[in-house]
Amino acid sequence: MKILLKLSGETLMGDLEYGIRQDAVLHVAKQLKELHEQKHELGVVIGGGNIFRGIQQGSTLGIRRTPADQMGMLATLINGIALKETLVELGCDVRIVSELDCPTIATKYQWDKVMRHLAKGRIVLFVGGTGHPYFTTDTASALKASEIGADIFLKATTRVDGIYDKDPRVHSDAKKYDTISYSKLIEQKLGIIDLTAATLCMTSQIPIRVFNFYAGSLVEAISKKPIGTLVSGE
Repeated sequence: MKILLKLSGETLMGDLEYGIRQDAVLHVAKQLKELHEQKHELGVVIGGGNIFRGIQQGSTLGIRRTPADQMGMLATLINGIALKETLVELGCDVRIVSELDCPTIATKYQWDKVMRHLAKGRIVLFVGGTGHPYFTTDTASALKASEIGADIFLKATTRVDGIYDKDPRVHSDAKKYDTISYSKLIEQKLGIIDLTAATLCMTSQIPIRVFNFYAGSLVEAISKKPIGTLVSGE
């Protein structure tokens, strides 16, 4: 199976308020290794919210949206390096690829090279988002899932265990969906995933699995009795 996994930056944070905690990174890396050892082709998009959230912190600091989003993209490079080094220590063959031009840190994204890396059994870490402001890492994930022809887009969160009809952290009567269609997700603007990303996955017919990273495992997320919520056709 060819998998595109979106990891929020918060998965690397552990119980810290911000930043990177090594035992959290190790936990993530071991999960990735387990999935990789099952011979799945694995691409990973990593967020940067544990270090800097452009759209929220930028306005607080008085920074305009474009440079604030650029700061957020740079945060994903930091997370990518931390995750790569831990995966290498576990014996995994890993490549960091970025839409940003930073040759001392990551290889510039080229579709054909990425496809060869995946075919050769290398884990590919996509950092830098789309390389452009105003696009979330959800959208970057949907874009990369479409480009590599992923069989599924896994969105691992740390806040909820799936998609609800309203925010379960605020509403005690919120209803969780085991499955939901792309069109209903988009129509109801449920917010757990960027609507641009959802629309792109609908166009490419790539199912989305939304789940809590700490409520199960990556292996369970692709099993016959998976966790979270599956977004697919009508």
